[in-house]
Amino acid sequence: MQQSQTTVMIPTTRQGLIDITAEVLNWLEGTGIQDGLLTLFCRHTSASLTIQENADPDVQRDLETFFSRMVAEDPALYRHTAEGPDDMPAHIRAALTQTQLCIPVQGARLLLGTWQGIYLFEHRRAPHRRQVALHLIGS
Repeated sequence: MQQSQTTVMIPTTRQGLIDITAEVLNWLEGTGIQDGLLTLFCRHTSASLTIQENADPDVQRDLETFFSRMVAEDPALYRHTAEGPDDMPAHIRAALTQTQLCIPVQGARLLLGTWQGIYLFEHRRAPHRRQVALHLIGS
């Protein structure tokens, strides 16, 4: 059994979904591990991770629109407002999604479906440098 881990830095420019599949695949290729389980962990409370369709960009736009409607940026709704009107809604959006993903690896390939990609979901409006920890265990 082998293990490999790293942290990838993801620069964001705005709210929205950022496809990080290529970064994950590039790292995976260098590990030498053929079969196992990859865990991804977002080290933030105002961003999250998701696996979504990677073929039609309307899917990402619709998700972004849905979350902006579901969790309003209205300071009158929240006690925690010190970090700006988008901060508490960002925490709620992260709580409604995932900060950790587990993906099987077989033959040194992620077992994602044909139309699936790995996305960092930035919930803040300002640019950030997000960290996603990757941990692969296998043989």
